[in-house]
Amino acid sequence: METTPVLDSSPEFDPRALRDAFGQFASGITVVSLLDGDGRPTGVTVSSFSSLSLEPALCLFSLGKSQMSCKWIDSGNGFNINILSAEQEASAWQFAKPLEDKFDGVEWYAGRNALPVLKGSLCHFECAKWNVYDGGDHIIVVGQITHFERGDGDPLLFYRGKMATVAE
Repeated sequence: METTPVLDSSPEFDPRALRDAFGQFASGITVVSLLDGDGRPTGVTVSSFSSLSLEPALCLFSLGKSQMSCKWIDSGNGFNINILSAEQEASAWQFAKPLEDKFDGVEWYAGRNALPVLKGSLCHFECAKWNVYDGGDHIIVVGQITHFERGDGDPLLFYRGKMATVAE
């Protein structure tokens, strides 16, 4: 069996140019919602969500290690992933900022796992933490889906640093 060599270091790239290159890939926008260390609802905007497995039901996302939510992902047992609709652009920007109360003015309800679900989301996945992996300057979070609900509407997308939709 042939093995792949492990590289000692990454090639030198201009970080902004690499970020712009990654921005050529349109992605959906989610808000990962959970509870902070004091049991208050909080969340973070994430565009790196992906399905992973049907058996068992797994999904994943990555989160910058400098994000406050990392410590609550690490210390908690679960989170919800809310796939945002085209009407939720304001929420996407709000959860992307380092605010004291990220849920200020945002309609939500407690899911079956007692964690926050954003009203109006296209879909939400209630997840138990499956595992967390190192991913350079990010962590890769894998969740086991314990419940999900689907809605209707058009998705909110992120492309070239801007919000967009496929709606006509």
